[in-house]
Amino acid sequence: MNYDRAERTVTTTEVTKEYLTFTLGDEEYGIDILKVQEIRGYDAVTRIANAPSFIKGVINMRGIIVPILDMRLKFNLGQVEYNEFTVVIILNVAERVVGIVVDGVSDVIALKRSQIRPAPEFGALMDTAYIDGLTTLEQRMVIMVDIEKLITSSEMGLVEPARLENA
Repeated sequence: MNYDRAERTVTTTEVTKEYLTFTLGDEEYGIDILKVQEIRGYDAVTRIANAPSFIKGVINMRGIIVPILDMRLKFNLGQVEYNEFTVVIILNVAERVVGIVVDGVSDVIALKRSQIRPAPEFGALMDTAYIDGLTTLEQRMVIMVDIEKLITSSEMGLVEPARLENA
């Protein structure tokens, strides 16, 4: 007995996600826009004793103590003087509110996961632990940051009190 089996075509629709891009020097980086809570100018921070140099301190934002990280220092890109164009992106990641200092916000882009290529391995020459991948838009390369991995790293243990209570 022969049974005719209808061919089934399975189509997969790849999800498009939006990313906020920002600059550090001449390079452009991207983070998941769903993690972005607010974009603001740089305000004075309260320093934390014995914190790694990339943790600039904390601010009180509407009753929440928010640690502020300098992404240039975290990625070993050198320090610059903050000015009226310096931007802090407030993120809500892994039940924590954290601010990251960047040179400027550049764009919102929509990407499919297939458009993000894995970061190349550089061995001991370069730490790519927080790089989720790379994408090319027109003539520019965008480095995608795994912000959740960065925020939950062991170095961030110093800012444990900034964890949200009911997130």
